[in-house]
Amino acid sequence: MIEGLNLIDGQWVPSFSGEVFERRNPADHHDVIGVFPDSTEADVDAAVGALAKAAPQWAATPPERRAAILEGAAAHLETRAAELVDELVREEGKTRAEATMEVGRTPMNLRFYAGEALRTTGSTYPTPGEGLVITLREPVGIVGAITPWNFPLNIPSRKLGPSLAAGNVVVFKPSELTPLMGQRLVEALLAGGLPAGAVALVQGSGRAGAAIAADERVDAVTFTGSTGVGRAIHAAVGPSRRSQLEMGGKNPVVVLDDADVDKAAALIVKGAFGLSGQACTGTSRVIAVGSIHDRLLDRVVELAGEITVGPGADPGVGMGALASAGQLAKFLEYVQIGRDEGAELVCGGTSLDSENGYFAVPTVFAGGRPDMRVVTEEVFGPLLVFLRAAGFDEAVALANDTEFGLSAGIVTNDVTRALAFAGRSESGLVKINQPTTGMSMNAPFGGYKASSTQTHKEQAGDSMMQFYQAEKTVYLSPSA
Repeated sequence: MIEGLNLIDGQWVPSFSGEVFERRNPADHHDVIGVFPDSTEADVDAAVGALAKAAPQWAATPPERRAAILEGAAAHLETRAAELVDELVREEGKTRAEATMEVGRTPMNLRFYAGEALRTTGSTYPTPGEGLVITLREPVGIVGAITPWNFPLNIPSRKLGPSLAAGNVVVFKPSELTPLMGQRLVEALLAGGLPAGAVALVQGSGRAGAAIAADERVDAVTFTGSTGVGRAIHAAVGPSRRSQLEMGGKNPVVVLDDADVDKAAALIVKGAFGLSGQACTGTSRVIAVGSIHDRLLDRVVELAGEITVGPGADPGVGMGALASAGQLAKFLEYVQIGRDEGAELVCGGTSLDSENGYFAVPTVFAGGRPDMRVVTEEVFGPLLVFLRAAGFDEAVALANDTEFGLSAGIVTNDVTRALAFAGRSESGLVKINQPTTGMSMNAPFGGYKASSTQTHKEQAGDSMMQFYQAEKTVYLSPSA
């Protein structure tokens, strides 16, 4: 059993209060993974205070050295890949294939941001006379990174990587459902050569995250998680500090009547039931246009029925456990809501008869209407709802009829309508003939509406590093 610790002021320490929490394997809740500090405001206060003292030295570290440290952390993760896959499956509940992909992706992320450390350049501007106007880019200072449990290595690497590359110090609060993966990432950074004072790890529940957001010494907060928590963070940070929020989704796939049914069904099932439906970009609505609806529904139900549900470590399992008892309870609650609202339960709607884990069966509803809660609210589980549309315009309107705007897809062989959909979609990500999940490492990631702050993109793109840097404009004359 792991005995986890916080990292504060360069030292591995328990919480000041001595409070702890357990993390158990969601596929076998008799299996205790470890005991971790349940941090309070006092732990956050100490962590941020120590980071404030360490910030100038890390900001002055040459970018080549910062890049080398991220490269070293990536190499360390690669040497521990097999162990990390086992631990990720056990802690989060995903399948071995999903864990292998995440463990392989995370070092690639760190290497990408290592390159960004060498590209922290300013600009020059023409001016009248002999003067010069230049911009300097500097670290913002202390960054608070609050991350979710569904990608507990990948998403934190996309926050700590660019933050450290830009010269910031970081206070990192991973989800209480995946504390071990948070600790493993910090261990990798230290093994790569990161000064222990440049990062703080604060484990625990939402009170630790709230304390990070409320601390005026934290210059920027980057968060991925639910829209409700994101809004609370945004209110706490206020206008004088920075926040980057990636939040919920209710992601549609529009399928036009010219689409190949088998291909459309395959990408829908992958998007809806991969990661047990616990992806912010996961497919949760299918809007089928015209006569293709019934054939598509039948094929999706057939493919969903072929998915083997069970412990992610078992051979042949295509969908692992939900991450917690709360996630399973929420899934079952929404199944009942769908029934009560009059949607037709076509398949699934149950949990496995298991005394050990939190397993849900892939679930498909038909007869969805725009006013139904299963159509409008994020479930974050393996629940998919079909809606009918008479034509393309109605399908676009249904796709946009949501407070969210993270990812949207269309399946068609008509390039003209595909591009029209891309232009009219109220979504930050548009996937054409692809699942709504799965993003390129070097492309911008972020949503519209209630899915994002819509200011700085995460992952990559022109604005990604700007969140972690303050830009200063300097006017220079050649003589006094």
